[in-house]
Amino acid sequence: MPITSSAKKALRVSKKKRVFNQRRKDTLSSTVKKLKKFVSDKNTVEAVKLLSQAYQAIDKAAKTNLIKKNAASRKKSRLSKLIKKTSEAK
Repeated sequence: MPITSSAKKALRVSKKKRVFNQRRKDTLSSTVKKLKKFVSDKNTVEAVKLLSQAYQAIDKAAKTNLIKKNAASRKKSRLSKLIKKTSEAK
C-alpha cells in the first residue's frame, strides 16, 4: 500500500485510468470479433457496416496509447483486406 500522499493519489488515478482503458480495450476487441464473425459467416454487408465502427474503436485506442500507432494501422489494414478477400470470393 502507498504511504505518501502523492503515491496514494497516483494509485487513485491509475485505478480510474485502468477502468477507462479496460472499457476501451473491451470495445475494441468485441467490435473486431463481431466483424470477424460476420466475415466467417460470409455476411459481407454487415461486415462492411461494422468496419467503420471497428476503425473508430481502433483509432480511439491508438489515440490514447492503448495500442501503438503502427499496430492500429496494421489492424485496420488486415480487417479491410479480410473483407475485400471475402467480397471477391462471392
